[in-house]
Amino acid sequence: MTYAYGLRTAAGAVLTAALALAAPAQAAGTDPWVRSWGINTVGQLGNGSLVNQQTPGSMRDLARDEVRQLSAGGYSDATGFVAALLKDGTVRSWGNNTMGQLGNGTTVNQSTPATVAGLSGVSRIASGTTHVLALRAGRLLAWGGNAYGELGNGTIVPTKDGTQNLPLPVQSIDEVKDVSVGCAFSVALRQDGSVWTWGTNSYGRLGLGDTNNRPTPQQVTGLSDIVAISAGCQHVLALTAEGTVKAWGRGQDGRLGTDSTDDSPLPADVAHLDGVARIYAGARHNFAVLEDGEVRAWGANASGQLGDGTTTDRTTPVPIDALRDIQDLDPGANHTLAVRTDQSVLAWGDNAAGQLGDGTTKPVLVPVRVLPAGSGITHVDAATNANSSYAY
Repeated sequence: MTYAYGLRTAAGAVLTAALALAAPAQAAGTDPWVRSWGINTVGQLGNGSLVNQQTPGSMRDLARDEVRQLSAGGYSDATGFVAALLKDGTVRSWGNNTMGQLGNGTTVNQSTPATVAGLSGVSRIASGTTHVLALRAGRLLAWGGNAYGELGNGTIVPTKDGTQNLPLPVQSIDEVKDVSVGCAFSVALRQDGSVWTWGTNSYGRLGLGDTNNRPTPQQVTGLSDIVAISAGCQHVLALTAEGTVKAWGRGQDGRLGTDSTDDSPLPADVAHLDGVARIYAGARHNFAVLEDGEVRAWGANASGQLGDGTTTDRTTPVPIDALRDIQDLDPGANHTLAVRTDQSVLAWGDNAAGQLGDGTTKPVLVPVRVLPAGSGITHVDAATNANSSYAY
């Protein structure tokens, strides 16, 4: 999952005409289930089938009222999977399991939610390309692929035979309050405001000043008073207590927001951005919600995933006028989802697999409403590296 909250809260505002004129919503109903749509190659929609879905469908094995958080992972449509944290502190998972990322002791795919073995008391989860982290009482547990040391257990095992299909402790870190996962690397925020990273380090995504992989957590130097983190595929965002944002890792497409496309192996300031309340990193594009409710976006935009009505990449944050009164938001690979405080769900960007949920496969450059107000939805999750969508 790619969202993060700071210490501030965003104020609501009226929706602009751009969104009001968008395509009408699909019928939502008030059923109690988690919704999913888009690619379903390996059962990642969790509805018991392998059939793609161009409109939001109901996951009848998982009720919204049970769910605290969803986090969709995978590195392609053929490897998609999801972990769900329930309000009782247990975790369920479904989808691809070739690397043991479902944490159920097998490597067998699962098209409906199944319980992750031996987990309770979990407060946060994060899914990556082939691995998952779970936060419990300030410590982390990890399972799945470990080709680059992303499990943080001191080993690097680049084969399927070395995968971990049951949760095991991450080494050498405690007092963790939040966690985020990118493509084969992990990020943790400790209670003291320090940030720790491990796993693959190409493009400097660990923020350690070099490109050497790390199989155990290492502190990112030069950072203090961080209140939220959010990992993209090959980059990381960190929100400071002052409401500014730091970024590091791959700079392609302008995803670091530094008015450049250069990589940065150390934290750098995102340009022209302050008063930030929340941050959300996608695979290659990002969003920030400001204290006054304004939304800014930057990074890759070839599919219109920034929602500014263009397909122009942005190397610094730009305002997205069609987005106001946003309760939750999640950028995926090439599309973005959001939910307003009135419980209407919006989507925009690439739509080749029906991942926008509007019943078509046409891309959309500005937000369209796919579930109406009063839908019961309060959160969304877009697969970071694939074309599946979730609302709960």
